Amino acid sequence: MGMLTNKRVLVGVTGGIAAYKTADLIRRLRDAGAEVRAVMTQAAAEFITPLTLQAVSGHPVYQHLLDTDAEAGMGHIELARWADAILVAPASANFIARLVQGRADDLLSAVCLAAAVPVAVAPAMNQQMWTNAATQENMRVLRTHKIHVFGPGEGDQACGEVGPGRMLEPLDLVARVAELFETGELQGVKIVITAGPTWEAIDPVRGITNRSSGKMGYAVAVAAIEAGAQVVLISGPTNLPVPDRAQVLRVVSAQEMYDTVQAHIDGTQVFIGVAAVADYRAVQSTEQKIKKTEERLTIELTRNPDILAAVAKHEPRIFTVGFAAETDDLETNARAKLTAKDVDLVAANRVGDGFGFESDDNEILLVDRAGTTALARASKSRLARALIHEIALRYHAESRTQNSRHAHRP
Repeated sequence: MGMLTNKRVLVGVTGGIAAYKTADLIRRLRDAGAEVRAVMTQAAAEFITPLTLQAVSGHPVYQHLLDTDAEAGMGHIELARWADAILVAPASANFIARLVQGRADDLLSAVCLAAAVPVAVAPAMNQQMWTNAATQENMRVLRTHKIHVFGPGEGDQACGEVGPGRMLEPLDLVARVAELFETGELQGVKIVITAGPTWEAIDPVRGITNRSSGKMGYAVAVAAIEAGAQVVLISGPTNLPVPDRAQVLRVVSAQEMYDTVQAHIDGTQVFIGVAAVADYRAVQSTEQKIKKTEERLTIELTRNPDILAAVAKHEPRIFTVGFAAETDDLETNARAKLTAKDVDLVAANRVGDGFGFESDDNEILLVDRAGTTALARASKSRLARALIHEIALRYHAESRTQNSRHAHRP
């Protein structure tokens, strides 16, 4: 799994000779796992064709602010909501000046203005234009607006001059984009995460399982890694690529998942139970396939071990997060689970009607003893990062409370 897996990166292209590198940049972003879409200014199209960027991104290229094919004609809002990060590469001196002014008179500047995600620019211009006092003042203002600046580099330029102003190379820019997602909020914290379904065998070809693609659990693992955590991912059967920097342990049944969690729980500070664990298993699993001979077949079931409740009872106490997939009464059922399992936080997500399961998007209601927090519908990747942020806030607050209690003991 690449360092940008499941990330949505919007690449903006402005007018400059360095636009020829953007095709390679998009390809490198996709190699790192990102889904990429491109927005071009009118001047950019003088240097590289939209067809080229469409070919390397796999998506149509966006060029026009007033797009009658966009939802309600609000293409800039749709793109700003779609993106996890925006990178303007190359960013010309003219575009940087317009960005500082908050202009929104073309699609790319309007998208940047409407974005609530990290925005970065990769400056590319003649060295004299870069060192000009006006450009340097614009860069200072951009940084105060929390715009990330990648580069520029130094060296030979297309105009024949030598100096600062070269756009950074594509692989360097890919690495910088990946760093945008690394928060350090859980630096050094050991987290055990369960993901995917379990499979409870009835015979060699049949079994009891839950609908789960594992996408949310894997996205949570990636978000935790980006936050600096040491992640152990215990996964039921899925076809998803393994997240980089995670210790991934494969299991099949609920009992195997329970045993694996117990074997790795010591030293864990946070546990996140995302897996859709089967509540019951067959008392007996036959070694041969059951033949279809009778009109009725009775299978006796027994309860599987409760992984979440067991972790919540662990000493020393682990900050424990459970998931609740519900079709109705989201908050009521989540709060009941919070109390019954004695966990710290329940992430309740609605399933059915296009939510959950194989969907790439979802929404979450966080329920704890203090109240509720709603995480709006978004891609599972973005939702996972928001969830990890909320977990980090609560985990650190709980840690401070415990440390204060220990400090005041006689």
